[in-house]
Amino acid sequence: MRTVVTGAAGFLGSHLCDYLLDRGHTVIGLDNFLTGSMKNIEHLNDNDSFQLIKHDVTEYIDIEGPVDAVLHFASPASPVDYLEYPIQTLKVGALGTHKALGLAKEKGGRFLLASSSEVYGDPLVHPQKEDYWGNVNPIGPRGVYDEAKRYAEAMAFAYRRAHIVDAKVARIFNTYGPRMRSGDGRVVPNFIMQALTGKPLTVYGDGMQTRSFCYVGDLVEGIFRLLMSDVDEPVNIGNPYEMTIIDFARKILDLTRSSSDIIFEDLPVDDPKVRQPDIGRARRFLDWEPRVSLEDGLKAAIEFFKSTIR
Repeated sequence: MRTVVTGAAGFLGSHLCDYLLDRGHTVIGLDNFLTGSMKNIEHLNDNDSFQLIKHDVTEYIDIEGPVDAVLHFASPASPVDYLEYPIQTLKVGALGTHKALGLAKEKGGRFLLASSSEVYGDPLVHPQKEDYWGNVNPIGPRGVYDEAKRYAEAMAFAYRRAHIVDAKVARIFNTYGPRMRSGDGRVVPNFIMQALTGKPLTVYGDGMQTRSFCYVGDLVEGIFRLLMSDVDEPVNIGNPYEMTIIDFARKILDLTRSSSDIIFEDLPVDDPKVRQPDIGRARRFLDWEPRVSLEDGLKAAIEFFKSTIR
């Protein structure tokens, strides 16, 4: 297959490129490097099956030759990023999705949207199933990301109905692993870097809010299975093992053997109190569930972050 990946230099996009290349795909990666990094894909420089094009996907996407699949992963994805780039976040969710779907339509290829658990907002249903419509504040500071993903899903399904594009939607829950940016504001790099450098671990609120964490290797396998499936509904891809943030902080301290303290700060506006995917649909239709344990995944992430400290 000849596959286009937008956001190819990002954390998830770069791992996805690796996965596809390992399975014999020819991959064309697009990125404007707003939040992506060349370091994430420099190991592919000599791979004849990989081509990188610097391009802002909110503009028309012109790819010569056949395209079998378009995977739209371009977007700021951490609170630090989408609060710094609110307009760009909205544009890539709206215009970027439109252009990526247009490419899939033009080439007759299948399409996969990297949506997010953030479409559920601060959920009133727990765990979150795909038939839950969400509880989102559209005008809050996080709304630029939440609503961008919700709009992108609406666009994908409009193309399914109006243009018969084989569009698929993956709702991605918290994912971690090597290549995350150390300063991107998400809890895994925050805690690990704070622990490794002897700084206090910053817990927001009382630490009793919950999250679930999926290792990136498991995540990209789930994405690939969805891409190759005939599933025509959104699918949660994530790890259903749920834990409180305070327990997660203690886990990081234990694995890093750090003596850092834990400090508490105010909870950010609209920060979800719970987050846990119901992955029944992924288990049933994709025969997929996470396999990497939290401890093994965190050890790999810790080793990566150690290598970034100078």
